[in-house]
Amino acid sequence: MRQGDEVRAHLWYGPEPDVAGASGYPDAPPRMGFFTDTSVCIGCKACEVACKEWNAIPEDGLVLTGMSYDNTQGLGADSWRHVAFIEQRKPFGGQEPGVAHDDVDVFAAAARLGTDASSPGPGATAPPPGQAPEGAPAGQISPVSPDGRTELRWLMASDVCKHCTHAACLDVCPTGALFRTEFGTVVVQADVCNGCGYCVPACPYGVIDQREDDGRVWKCTLCYDRLGVGMEPACAKSCPTESIQFGPLEELRERARARVAQLHAAGVPDARLYGESPDDGVGGDGAFFLLLDEPEVYGLPPDPVVTTRDLPAMWRHAALAAASLAALALGSFARRSR
Repeated sequence: MRQGDEVRAHLWYGPEPDVAGASGYPDAPPRMGFFTDTSVCIGCKACEVACKEWNAIPEDGLVLTGMSYDNTQGLGADSWRHVAFIEQRKPFGGQEPGVAHDDVDVFAAAARLGTDASSPGPGATAPPPGQAPEGAPAGQISPVSPDGRTELRWLMASDVCKHCTHAACLDVCPTGALFRTEFGTVVVQADVCNGCGYCVPACPYGVIDQREDDGRVWKCTLCYDRLGVGMEPACAKSCPTESIQFGPLEELRERARARVAQLHAAGVPDARLYGESPDDGVGGDGAFFLLLDEPEVYGLPPDPVVTTRDLPAMWRHAALAAASLAALALGSFARRSR
């Protein structure tokens, strides 16, 4: 229930315009969050390092997956930020795919870098007018390969806890270890957590996890301690390309929609937002993303749903079942009395 003059019921699912107010903060600041623009992520992992350093997160090994350059593998109790590396045999944006390059001498191709029109020089990102190769008009990004072929691209994305509008982890916690902050984020109080683990299967994104040495759960706090003194989270502060953007959630949503329109106009029709809509299965995420492919490609669920969404229907079915059993029992008793 909301504190103050206006009182209303807590919503189990759907849009919630005042998340902090519904959690008992009558004069809360604007809801804060992350917008991660994966189109400009370079995979530097500065966010992972900054997160670990600021939050004193234990080292969790450097083990390559065997499928990519990813050595974090996924989010967990000791990895609150995870940069995914996805290699695709697919062109970027509107560029046409090239031909197979099995017979290409890569050393000779490297030697030609910067010496012809189809090969931009060191540090170049766009060819000068009149010198753009086919598939890369002047002023736009050049093909990634020396011969103008564009059949390979990297997708990189820094994943994090979504700080859902309707957070299943918070709803199932029996001890109050998880709580909603005045900024609309969801934080774990490690000293209150009893390690029951109910929140782990409840999370539709598979984010929250138990630490092996003590059984308690841990996840991103959106640097709650930094927010309290007017600082931005460590990961956003360290991001060199501003792939991770921090600010009031509504402003981030407007900025994200404008960015998607910009990419569509530039010939990147696959650009889309993930987790920004208040009408999705979790009421919208406090940390949402701009993706260049389907969510499944990034290891994200296509339709995440908070577990409490189905509670009213479950209660109705349970009540109907109970009424049916009671009716059967009464009928049996009546026949026996005769």
